[in-house]
Amino acid sequence: MKIERNQYLKQLIEARNNGMVKIVTGIRRCGKSYLLFNIFKEQLLSEGVSEDHILEIALDGIENEKLRNPMTCYTYIKERLTDEGLYYILIDEEQFMPRFEEVLNSLLRIDNVDVYVTGSNSKFLSTDIVTEFRGRGMEIHIYPLSFAEFYSVYDGEYDDAWEEYMRYGGLPVIPSLVTEKQKSDYLKSILENVYIKDVIERNKLQGSDEIGVLLDILASTVGAPTNPNKIANTFKTERHMTYTNKTISKHIDYLAEVFLISKVSRYDIKGRKYIGTNLKYYFTDIGLRNARLNFRQQEPTHIMENIVYNELMIRGFNVDVGIVEVNGKNSKAQNVRKQLEVDFVVNRGNQRYYIQVAYDMSNEEKQNQEFNAIRNIGDSFKKIIIVNGTSKPWRNDEGFVIMGMKYFLLNMDSLEF
Repeated sequence: MKIERNQYLKQLIEARNNGMVKIVTGIRRCGKSYLLFNIFKEQLLSEGVSEDHILEIALDGIENEKLRNPMTCYTYIKERLTDEGLYYILIDEEQFMPRFEEVLNSLLRIDNVDVYVTGSNSKFLSTDIVTEFRGRGMEIHIYPLSFAEFYSVYDGEYDDAWEEYMRYGGLPVIPSLVTEKQKSDYLKSILENVYIKDVIERNKLQGSDEIGVLLDILASTVGAPTNPNKIANTFKTERHMTYTNKTISKHIDYLAEVFLISKVSRYDIKGRKYIGTNLKYYFTDIGLRNARLNFRQQEPTHIMENIVYNELMIRGFNVDVGIVEVNGKNSKAQNVRKQLEVDFVVNRGNQRYYIQVAYDMSNEEKQNQEFNAIRNIGDSFKKIIIVNGTSKPWRNDEGFVIMGMKYFLLNMDSLEF
């Protein structure tokens, strides 16, 4: 099954021969190797690049065990540069080679080579390669399949595809698995034996109990504002475990380092400042979130919100959670300041959008609930409400754009309506 990853292919093409190491990053099993060794290689061949000018080195393969030696690998590459034409060097699982940075630095000094690498395991993540090559490397970050990529290979109607994606997510192997058991078993297995194991081994943790319970809490509260203090209290009252907020904060960072979750800051729209407390956390793949909860707690509103967040990140936006302070009355008719939440404040260059995600807008009360925050923003940037379903975009009397999830997900320029 061939899945097009055109957005990432475009980034690779635009970065060709720019004098930097191109470092493909992303959560494990999201398709980094396939992007380089299949999609990008096919593109090069289609443009007339000779196959002997594309050097592929998969360091995790037993056939390339000798090339894990840095000097052997460098000599192997040099011997194959037989003319002055441009050579593309594709190196997968870079972490298998000690002193790999010396090899890459040496390759950068050769005028007619263009270098691309991936690498991620518990000992060395692709983010570490980015750190090593700051100023000399360019990161191309890829995600699990967007819904549009998933739908392009799904054999069925939109509604069925949407239900499937909301439940099992977009890791590239999922569309090729046939039964629900295969899909759920796969997600549970790699979550425990790849992602959690990576965190434990990389950070030399004593066991998986604390990380496991932390993941349970983050999965249960996806899209809800929280902080390490609240989580520590949950551990104490509900789990009868002592887990300090300092340790929780550190462990959340560990989960973010392996790209399992994302931390999203809260932004005071009127005050134009970030609020340091109560971040939101989203899972890079919603299927992994659901698997952690054994496919219970299938709250469609929060799952939709997580999927919209991931889609915005895939499209290259900077995303925050918005807060709008307004005057209001409490139960005793006293004046109070209230905080209303805007699901996402979305920025890219000079573009800005305010986005609300609503599973149900069936009555006036729910509509007002979604509209109130964006009514009180006070600037002229576009305000969008994404609702469940297939409705085409339209503008209401207040100028707000309302669009169905199908339109938003299947049109890369949907926010431009």
